[in-house]
Amino acid sequence: MSSNASVPTSDSTSQQQQQQQPAPNPAPPAGEGSRPNLWSKSSAIGSKWHNVAQLIMKRQKEEAESHKHDLFQDYEVGEDCPIVFGGTKEKHIDEELQEKSTEKTRKSRKFLKKAMTATSEGTAEPSASSVPMKDRTNVEYQRVLVDGEGIAGVPLRDLQDASKGLLEALAIREKYMRLNFQSYPKTTSRYLRMVDNEPTPNESDFTGVDEDTDWAGKYGDPFRCRNIPENLNYAYKMVEGVVYVYKDTASMDAGKPVELPYPDKDAFLKDYMLMLALMSDGPIKSFCYRRLQFLDSRFKIHQLLNELAESAETKQSPHRDFYNVRKVDTHIHASACMNQKSLLNFMRTKINQFGGEIVIKADKKEKTLKEVFDEESLTAYNLTVDSLDCHADRQTFHRFDKFNSKYNPAGCGILRDIFIKTDNFIHGRYFAEIVKQTMSELEFSKYQYAELRLSIYGRSMDEWDRLAEWCVTNRVFSNQVRWMVQVPRLFDVYRSKGSMQNFQQMLDNVFLPLFDATINPQKHQNLHIFLNYVTGFDSVDDESKAERHLFNQRSPTPDEWTMNESPPYTYYMYYMYANLVVLNHLRKQRGMRTFNLRPHCGEAGDARHLVSAFMLSENISHGLNLKKSPVLYYLFYLAQVGIAMSPLSNNSLFLDYNRNPLYEYLSRGLNISLSTDDPLQFHYTREPLMEEYAIAAQVWKLTNCDMCEIARNSVAMSGLPEKMKKHFLGENYRQKEGPAGNTVLKTNIPNIRVAYRFETMTEELALLCNGAKVFD
Repeated sequence: MSSNASVPTSDSTSQQQQQQQPAPNPAPPAGEGSRPNLWSKSSAIGSKWHNVAQLIMKRQKEEAESHKHDLFQDYEVGEDCPIVFGGTKEKHIDEELQEKSTEKTRKSRKFLKKAMTATSEGTAEPSASSVPMKDRTNVEYQRVLVDGEGIAGVPLRDLQDASKGLLEALAIREKYMRLNFQSYPKTTSRYLRMVDNEPTPNESDFTGVDEDTDWAGKYGDPFRCRNIPENLNYAYKMVEGVVYVYKDTASMDAGKPVELPYPDKDAFLKDYMLMLALMSDGPIKSFCYRRLQFLDSRFKIHQLLNELAESAETKQSPHRDFYNVRKVDTHIHASACMNQKSLLNFMRTKINQFGGEIVIKADKKEKTLKEVFDEESLTAYNLTVDSLDCHADRQTFHRFDKFNSKYNPAGCGILRDIFIKTDNFIHGRYFAEIVKQTMSELEFSKYQYAELRLSIYGRSMDEWDRLAEWCVTNRVFSNQVRWMVQVPRLFDVYRSKGSMQNFQQMLDNVFLPLFDATINPQKHQNLHIFLNYVTGFDSVDDESKAERHLFNQRSPTPDEWTMNESPPYTYYMYYMYANLVVLNHLRKQRGMRTFNLRPHCGEAGDARHLVSAFMLSENISHGLNLKKSPVLYYLFYLAQVGIAMSPLSNNSLFLDYNRNPLYEYLSRGLNISLSTDDPLQFHYTREPLMEEYAIAAQVWKLTNCDMCEIARNSVAMSGLPEKMKKHFLGENYRQKEGPAGNTVLKTNIPNIRVAYRFETMTEELALLCNGAKVFD
């Protein structure tokens, strides 16, 4: 049984909650046993950090006040090692001298040296937190060895505090990734188990459901689905921004939901505050900065010693080169997936051949395409790329409003409605034809794939059904393309127009139709088919907008958020993630495809956006602001969080191309890929993704190995079916670590590069694991 589509007012919602609202973390239905609260689960690595997070915040506030330093001030990484407060360097020297004079410290230094030597050389007995070199790789290449008692470069007490804090942050991310069936690197998870002594998790318990790739093979039609699951007749409703599912109306009245991992906001905010405390801790920032500088220098030495050997290894790979390794454009908006010339030619064809077709109805009057062009003083002959004016230029730099206007061909909003909208008078037929042209070009290239983003605005309940109908009716499908759904953060616009009374109404419109289609797919057959090809959700808008509210325990719940301003970024992220967790667990029970969260983040604005993204997102788009927080920067490396970077897009909006950190991220080992964002605004050729690679290769002098590594990352972080990924990267790309998981014949990445990345990562993790117990 589905819930009522109408949304109650704030007053009626409050009355209903007093009578029926379940506890924030409700007990399971009777007879089903107890279920551990996965949300509030904390790691044993540094559980004390949860207890002292508030103390750290208090200490940092006191230091900030005494030194007139803003606690959350953007932290730009400069050329020299940052000195957070005056006298920090002298303080470290004094601590080093004092530590050397104690017997306990001498023993700790010997322990650390022995443990790290075992990890690096395999000559000594490894510690409990180390893995011998012989178990990791047998690849022959010139290695860089760092030895000595002062291997960390910071006082041992700072090393221990930083190690425990960083390991706790990694454990927090692992918890939220597992909860939503999102990926987490096997190597990092293995090292965490060495410290918390917990059993290795069963991966199948934390793996979502992939798309049914056999639909087209079985039935010869990707839009024909047999054996649609039956209606469960479940009831559901949204309470304080989160959907609760019940077996029937009686269970709903009794407040006994189906056993699913319903969110615990207090547990999330506790983890979030801990992450903010780690971000602001001076010694941890200095430690992370030093490690990042070391990673950068180490890669330069690796290139100096092994570049020729890497090149020689790739030349021995038959058939494979950069052009025929698979690449996925993981960040591209469907409404701008074509270039200007393609859109121009399409518009000319339509006005010349179908000018008499009725395309719009305005003020109860139907208009043909020719009439629309005549009203705008346009003809097929005088329409040029220049007059189309869709390309971003100098006027769009730091002007997101002007950039959005570039989506209007020739500056006419009516042409945007006709040609690049899914929901219009002609049911999005022109837009479907344009997208299918782009799909044909990808199919012709054979080795390029894309995840096109379509929008759900949250303005009405029937948006999902209309979008699915557009896709299925127009048969918009290609094996080279999967869909992402983006939800613009536009509540302030809807509220100012009076179309919404509270934020929960927007969440209702976004998520309730998905629960209805999951519970009763027979009622939403087109949507059931469409969701099989949706890989994840995105959250989009201008991040540079000022936020006046910090998400905390006192924040109003979505049904109480009646202000005219939009909720902050973290608020959006939490409620999107929380509803996806409940939805994904329900869909997994039914054997339906699950979704991940992959938002725009770090393009501009507050660096704290990246904290919530680190906790909740499988990967992100842009990530430029990582440079402002060395702690998050280092954590993104250790957790191998995917970052889809678009330097040409950034060049027109927020950051000059030569200042883009892409090559710096690559050098230090972050998991990055190249993406196009909006080819209509930023690119000139019919292969915009290759254009991105070509320009990046010229600007940063990327080697063939570098580009193949970026291409492999794009496939691994994409939402393509696992069956396709194994075909593109090798059967063992996820199951095995290091060179054992690399198939050179498919990726064209030399084992030397893979071994270097793997060994560097394991040594960084070993340093943290050993550092966490250096005084224990």
